[in-house]
Amino acid sequence: MRTYAELPGLMTQMTGDEKHGPSATSTLDVLWVLYDQVLRVSADTADDPGRDRFLLSKGHGPAAYYAVLAAKEFFPESWLAGFGSAESRLGYHPDRSLVPGVEIASGSLGHGLPIGVGLAHGLLAQGLPGLGGTAPRVYVLVGDAELDEGSNSEAIVYAGAVGLPNLTVVAVDNQSSSYGWGAGGIEAHFAVSGWSVARVSGRDHAALSSALRSGSGSGPRLVVASVEGKS
Repeated sequence: MRTYAELPGLMTQMTGDEKHGPSATSTLDVLWVLYDQVLRVSADTADDPGRDRFLLSKGHGPAAYYAVLAAKEFFPESWLAGFGSAESRLGYHPDRSLVPGVEIASGSLGHGLPIGVGLAHGLLAQGLPGLGGTAPRVYVLVGDAELDEGSNSEAIVYAGAVGLPNLTVVAVDNQSSSYGWGAGGIEAHFAVSGWSVARVSGRDHAALSSALRSGSGSGPRLVVASVEGKS
């Protein structure tokens, strides 16, 4: 297993303009904390029905995601150098049929959260026992600008109204939303719909881990991860 300090080296193996470096690096710490400390899933349990599910809605910059999956041995590190090539499984958007550990094909922004709502609902309906004794959770990573999509607003309202207790959204906020969020920030948009909310530094691993593990237990959870502004 690799360490967090080795992730930048893994990312340098992937080259090309479609790597979307700033988009990827903004998510690196969140992804690492999720897979290293929070998610109950591993390469050995990637097909276990009781696993936690992670959905990378912000799928147009998957280089950090691929680096973390390789570091956690979901697939061989040798795949990284072929990123984006015709024969590679690692496309510019992650494909669940090609990349071990990937739950959805993503990159068309605004789809991950609605899918996550449906998936969380389905897992509750099945009543599956989770790895570690509690029901499997769904974690969705979105970008702040992506939340401008109307499909997200509908999903936020619905998830809050039905009180999905097994859904957590992580919004990486690099201040790239076209119109901003006004008073209360992103979290106010979720809180008014009944979500429990928190904002932490997206580079503080201890704070991220604590926020991602917390929640009211009776409804969906939002964690806003603040990172340096997009330049």
